Amino acid sequence: MSTTAAYESLCNQARETAKLASIMGLLEWDERTKMPTAAGEYRAEQISFLAGEIHKRQTTPQIAGWLDELVGSPLAADAHSVEGTVIRQLKRQYDKKTKLPQALVEELSRTSVLGQQMWVEARKADDFAKFQPLLEKTIELKRQEAAAIGYKVTPYDALLDDYEPGATTAEVAAALGGLRDALTPLVEQIVGSSRKPDSELLKRDFPVDAQEAFGKAASAAIGFDFNAGRLDTTDHPFCAGAGPRDQRITTRYNINDFSDAFFSTLHEAGHGLYEQGLPADQFGLPTGEACSLGIHESQSRMWENQVGRSRAFWEHFLPQGQQKFAALKGVSLDQLYGAINEVRQSLIRVDADEVTYNLHVLIRFELERALIENDLQAKDLPAAWNEKYQKYLGITPPNFADGVLQDVHWSAGLFGYFPTYSLGNLYAGQFFATASKELGDLPAAFRKGEFQPLLEWLRKNIHAHGQRWSAGELALNVTGQPLGHGPWIEQMRAKYGELYGL
Repeated sequence: MSTTAAYESLCNQARETAKLASIMGLLEWDERTKMPTAAGEYRAEQISFLAGEIHKRQTTPQIAGWLDELVGSPLAADAHSVEGTVIRQLKRQYDKKTKLPQALVEELSRTSVLGQQMWVEARKADDFAKFQPLLEKTIELKRQEAAAIGYKVTPYDALLDDYEPGATTAEVAAALGGLRDALTPLVEQIVGSSRKPDSELLKRDFPVDAQEAFGKAASAAIGFDFNAGRLDTTDHPFCAGAGPRDQRITTRYNINDFSDAFFSTLHEAGHGLYEQGLPADQFGLPTGEACSLGIHESQSRMWENQVGRSRAFWEHFLPQGQQKFAALKGVSLDQLYGAINEVRQSLIRVDADEVTYNLHVLIRFELERALIENDLQAKDLPAAWNEKYQKYLGITPPNFADGVLQDVHWSAGLFGYFPTYSLGNLYAGQFFATASKELGDLPAAFRKGEFQPLLEWLRKNIHAHGQRWSAGELALNVTGQPLGHGPWIEQMRAKYGELYGL
């Protein structure tokens, strides 16, 4: 077989496999938004079956033959060209996937679906004991997965690689540790300030239908294409793709909390913007897939925080909000800006302010490492959770629902995912600082409702490249600096120094 024919066969195989994966993604979206409760067990079987079929396609010996032909060929000479990226990344995927037993892949998928369903029930019932058996099973399966893949230092390395390819636990721990050390004194200064914004103005009556309309309008304004996506409700907000022009974002509404749905919607729209910005003609190939979860989170966190919590954003949107919500009539820009940026110790990660948010992530990173490394047992997780919250945030959850059961991730087997939220904040800080230098006065554009310049910059510099570079390489290429907490901390000090008179 010629090199060209081998490359075409490899790409065709990957594109067809992506069709199956997108079908599975649509079933997973439906399971968390529209599916009848009684259908849960069979849905787990459907997804398990599809996961098995996808795994078979990803590990067929034909791929090894094509890769043997291609790895040393001129097509792979430039590792960052389209062809070089496809060959390099599909070989990496093949080498990893062939280490995983078929039965383990199917059982992980089945348990993930059942785990999410049980999590919903357990959280509503505030009953950790109901959730514990499935959590224990999930942890054991993830340990088996790590052992099958292999690792040099810790099993967490093998799981982290699914989300931050090539990163190690030690590297992430160092990055987050540096962030924690720089963040702690800033939090202490803010909490100790005599200035206290009135966040109660966001706890008034905000009708759900008006919240939905306002959230969709803001998402469309920043560039989310609702002809290629939609917004629905769920128990825990997420973004799911069902194809190159089909991005599903979700949120949840609280009639007495404006921030809950609005910033979740902006966050998920940020994920959707990244997916909509990837090269559609490369769908199914590494050049048409996101670089890493840290880079993905940089997009969602940037639109949620650097844009959505900026004063300039609300100079544009407050008049519209006052037309939509009686609760905002008479609220000044200063009052609203202070309220949406209130810094306080809080229980719920997705509702946390952008300063203390990283402390929530650090807690989960430390706990899930301990679970995977067998230094913490599932039965002891609630006590360990409460201890960490007291240590990092000075508060103790009053129940399981607002404590150990608040996140969906562990029920879905997403161990290794949590640190990408804080990595995303750091990447977002660097990207936004660079975009601001290159584009000029971004706040002036936001005041006029002009978000396209920033979106186009992101699409050119980040979205268009898919997986051509690692996350660290991409950050270095775009910003000229390796990943660090400096730009993000500088932005937080400037913003909250002004708000809190520091």
